[in-house]
Amino acid sequence: MEPTYYNETLRHALQLVQNKTTDMAESVLTVPLDYYRNTELRSRERELMMTTPLPLVYSAQIRKPNDYIVRRMFGKSVLIVRGEDGKARVFENYCRHRGASPAEGCGNKQLFVCPYHSWSYDSSGRLANIPGRDGFESVDPGSYGLVELPSEERGGFVWAVLTPDLEIDVARFLGPQIDADLSAWNYQKGDFVESREFVADVNWKAAVENFAETYHFQTVHGQSIPGQIQVPNTSTHAVFGPHHFMTFPKKSITELADVPETNWDHDVGLTTVYWIYPTTILVNPPGVAQIIEVLPLFDGDQDQTLIRSSFVGYNKAENEEHTQMFKMAIDIIWEAVFDEDRPVLSLIGNAVRNSSQDHVVVGRNEIGVQHMVKTISDKLNYRL
Repeated sequence: MEPTYYNETLRHALQLVQNKTTDMAESVLTVPLDYYRNTELRSRERELMMTTPLPLVYSAQIRKPNDYIVRRMFGKSVLIVRGEDGKARVFENYCRHRGASPAEGCGNKQLFVCPYHSWSYDSSGRLANIPGRDGFESVDPGSYGLVELPSEERGGFVWAVLTPDLEIDVARFLGPQIDADLSAWNYQKGDFVESREFVADVNWKAAVENFAETYHFQTVHGQSIPGQIQVPNTSTHAVFGPHHFMTFPKKSITELADVPETNWDHDVGLTTVYWIYPTTILVNPPGVAQIIEVLPLFDGDQDQTLIRSSFVGYNKAENEEHTQMFKMAIDIIWEAVFDEDRPVLSLIGNAVRNSSQDHVVVGRNEIGVQHMVKTISDKLNYRL
């Protein structure tokens, strides 16, 4: 990406830092705790997840023909695979015979063989072999391929809608500005490094809000890299449809005040953060991009959320030393999410389940959180 791509935002962020303020909402927002604890919302939330385009993996994770990854999304097993024709496709990972999953993990395979009766499928989802074919003489293999889900490769990601036969149009879903921004980052040209994940005992709506404000940075991240390099309680905020774009100014942004704008570099001044409605956070620190998936598990009586972070280097690793630099950057980023955010999220989850107060408050300075709450509640037809 061009260093000056975000100059207009840099200009605004620098002004906020110089004036010791932040983008703000019009008023304080009160949010009923019922918004997080109401179990009757779960079916509506799951339907929302199953009918909205979601970025499942970086394109770089399945770069070669027959590369594949299995993901579990809201209970559904999903196979993402690049066919021998180079096209990325997404399938329900269930055998058409008796329903076991023919694929697991990740890797590179030409055939996915069901562990139950050895029906096999190729990387285009086609049913390739039925052992004991005489017992299924009326079964047309051409009609019994894996169930394909609507998918599209765009902006460096493979996207899918997890319900068959629905339409997918990622550009329309993102809107022109965010679509252009994702393309500008050229994620598909980088190297995938790794994914890490954990389960937090907290409602997914509370978890995703954690990534929409820097108000907590000084308290939670004060001794780690985010707290040391970012200006606390300061952010820009722009809304694009249901999504938003935020930047978290770095303390080094003041260095740009005496530099001609044609020489500005957004890496010096900002960390950019996108919320792709409803569950995805995309963060662009220097060196590696981080996609954070905030995935409700919808299992049991207690809300639990899987938080998965996947990382890709903006550029291809030239050697092992370069790869190790990627991994060091990831360790630093992960420390903030796993060691520092995770315990606080568990505390929030406990409060949601057990507190006798009937609401919480979201400040004007937490404008990103307010946008999330208002957007999701509107989509769920939930009255705040």
